[in-house]
Amino acid sequence: MRSSDFDWDVREPYCERVVVEASDLDRFGHTNNVVYLSWLERVAWAHSVSLGLDFAAYERLGCGCVARRHELDYLAPTFAGDELWLGTWIIENDGRLAMWRGYQIIRAGDGKTVLRGRTQWVCVDMKSGKPRRQPPEFLRAYRAAEPAA
Repeated sequence: MRSSDFDWDVREPYCERVVVEASDLDRFGHTNNVVYLSWLERVAWAHSVSLGLDFAAYERLGCGCVARRHELDYLAPTFAGDELWLGTWIIENDGRLAMWRGYQIIRAGDGKTVLRGRTQWVCVDMKSGKPRRQPPEFLRAYRAAEPAA
């Protein structure tokens, strides 16, 4: 299956595939919440790189994005061997300091959305760590995705 085979919340999310490993499970036998968060960070960073904003670009611009807030809704458990599609996109960008990134994880076996979430990212100066206005490169790359029809 391909990511385009599923019902995403937006028209063209950035997607990556993962398979749940036994090491991803918690004592309840399902995927640990910390693992989900690491997957979301990984797909967010890969999306940023695909937009031309890798860490070298952040260093060149002197600023980058750091997480301020995560909101995750776990909708169904996943288990070892499950194939999952991670989708991410920009929900909104205030054009100043902050943007919200959306996430959706879909289980390939049944097409069920197992997680929805969002993260607020804030632009910070690479040297001081203080909030900083987004440069034009961020405003061009980090634009809101189009909702699904």
